[in-house]
Amino acid sequence: MLMSPNPNQAISCWLLICLSLIFVMVILGGVTRLTGSGLSMVNWHPVHGAIPPLSAAQWQQEFSNYQQSPEYQKINRDMNVNDFKSIFWFEYSHRMLGRLIGLVFLLPFLYFWWRKKIAPGLTPKLIVMFALGGFQGLLGWYMVKSGLVNNPHVSQYRLTAHLLSAILIYGFILWTILDLNQKKAYQALQYSSVAIWRKLSLGLIMLLLLTVVSGGFVAGLKAGMIFNSFPLMGGQWIPEGVGALSPWYLNIFENMVTVQFNHRWLAMTSGILLLGWYIKGRRRFDDPAINRSFKLIGMMVIIQLALGISTLLMQVPVTLAAMHQAGALILFSVMLINVHLLSRH
Repeated sequence: MLMSPNPNQAISCWLLICLSLIFVMVILGGVTRLTGSGLSMVNWHPVHGAIPPLSAAQWQQEFSNYQQSPEYQKINRDMNVNDFKSIFWFEYSHRMLGRLIGLVFLLPFLYFWWRKKIAPGLTPKLIVMFALGGFQGLLGWYMVKSGLVNNPHVSQYRLTAHLLSAILIYGFILWTILDLNQKKAYQALQYSSVAIWRKLSLGLIMLLLLTVVSGGFVAGLKAGMIFNSFPLMGGQWIPEGVGALSPWYLNIFENMVTVQFNHRWLAMTSGILLLGWYIKGRRRFDDPAINRSFKLIGMMVIIQLALGISTLLMQVPVTLAAMHQAGALILFSVMLINVHLLSRH
């Protein structure tokens, strides 16, 4: 007997394409920041801004706009128009990919909605996804504006908010895809046979997100450029200057020493706990899918820790740093898959 096709297969494939593009978008955003390209486009034109400079005169005009920015005047005064092109294309590609994602989401959505192919209850989720995507674009421009006033660096607060928003949107879409492809129904926690495991999984994924947020502050303050040794920082477990700012809580967000210190210890703590999670879960569950998710967590934790330490020791090379950011998103993905599978038991 032939199995009936999954009626949500087309929707799932479409969302998976969107998810893949968002993954690339997050990594490209990291590369744009690492290459110092994020402030190269000082204007935001949602419609006609899609066309890049095509003539020498247009390039000169775009460069002239950039020359009015604090970044050029305080950091890049020796830059010429050819040098400018090298940073312009990263930011331009990042913005164009954002618009492409909007089209790749909106046009199929309208088609599926018109043809009544969307399952009941799914349409509101899809509308929320699109709205969140639009908000993410506005948040990105709000972030860029913070570096176009006096200080030629984007706010670490806005950068981290932009990163966290992207990850939450990514997680929302991934969870929806998993729902569409999961045959087992959601199991209420009070009736679950693995309730304690589910509670712990939620705690671990929150810890992982907190670690990612701390990494956002490291990126925003360029705190990875100091104390390029491991495990000690300047030969000490607790380096000097870790509490230099007053009031004390500003150290958590604005002190480069404290920000790197916090990220190190959050990464090591979450890494050790997730390795323990992998070891215990592999022995506890016989279900092939759940067992596989635990193995993926264990593998990605080791890779991610190795990437993070290597990035620090080598003073944040672009390639390694981008791989570290990609590793964080992949680890978040496999952890979310693990949480989703446990929610069905």
